[in-house]
Amino acid sequence: MSRARVARRIAAGAAYGGGGIGLIGAATVGVVLAEVQLAKRSVGGGHGDPPRADGRYGRAFADRPASCEPVRFAMLGDSTAAGQGVHRARQTPAALLASGLAAVAERPVDLRNVALPGAQSDDLDRQVTLVLSDPSWVPDVCVVMIGANDVTHRMPPTRSVRHLSAAVRRLRTAGAEVVVGTCPDLGTVENVYQPLRWLARRVSRQLAAAQTIGAVEQGGRTVSLGDLLGPEFYANPRELFGPDNYHPSAEGYATAAMAVLPTLCAALGLWPEEERPDVSRREGFLPVARAAAQAASEGGTEVTAAMPTGPRGPWALLKRRRRRRIQTPEASPLPH
Repeated sequence: MSRARVARRIAAGAAYGGGGIGLIGAATVGVVLAEVQLAKRSVGGGHGDPPRADGRYGRAFADRPASCEPVRFAMLGDSTAAGQGVHRARQTPAALLASGLAAVAERPVDLRNVALPGAQSDDLDRQVTLVLSDPSWVPDVCVVMIGANDVTHRMPPTRSVRHLSAAVRRLRTAGAEVVVGTCPDLGTVENVYQPLRWLARRVSRQLAAAQTIGAVEQGGRTVSLGDLLGPEFYANPRELFGPDNYHPSAEGYATAAMAVLPTLCAALGLWPEEERPDVSRREGFLPVARAAAQAASEGGTEVTAAMPTGPRGPWALLKRRRRRRIQTPEASPLPH
């Protein structure tokens, strides 16, 4: 079955209350469980809490007129969104994105990060409630990075997508733009061996595609992280994975942030590129399931809603935006 069809089935099950969809045969389970035990002994855990990066970014724009309100930016998700594996706040993806957004918008950016290491998608309801708990601080834009723990804890993909879709819907209803960094390719973790490596890659990419359908149908945009935590990480594990051999290093987080920043800015109308597809970059309008499947295989690929319906259901715009290197933010955010 094609990845697009599987993703469409998972998303449909999430929308209409279906159960989990089996992605492997029972005959594989014994071998896989043995490989899981090997991987657990080989892959370290993230030690200690990730650094807190909340605050105001954009020192250069701090003296702008009072009418130039800061952009309100919220980060939600799991340990990757929280920045597990690095030791300085400025190395976390949220701080990198806040700094990059401030530079593009030429406005200060207020960052609030409610991501929780170890979180699965069913924690998003709590995180969204935290983000929306202060009526005087409703985010202009949110980034959600979630999914890896859903795979490793074998959460049914329909349930995973249902929770993500509900979170995107709540944030969009509150008036926030939403960008989802979809499930990374867990087949790239250095000490995960075959056949678990193949299985992890297959399941994580299927979940990423289904997440894309669910998020886009609720008015969000997605950026695929699979390939970023794929060939680049696989080729340079010592450089792009952190000391625990599982979470990204500072360089790895910077690579992911460079891919997400253009979509984050585009969601706020700040990115200078044309929104029309660039055929030379293999961009175009596709049925949302096909766009989702393609994006899951290529890191940094954006999917956003286009025409509401077509002969094969809703359509989406698949974009491959040019990445922009992000300057390392100031050592600590401005208090506010």
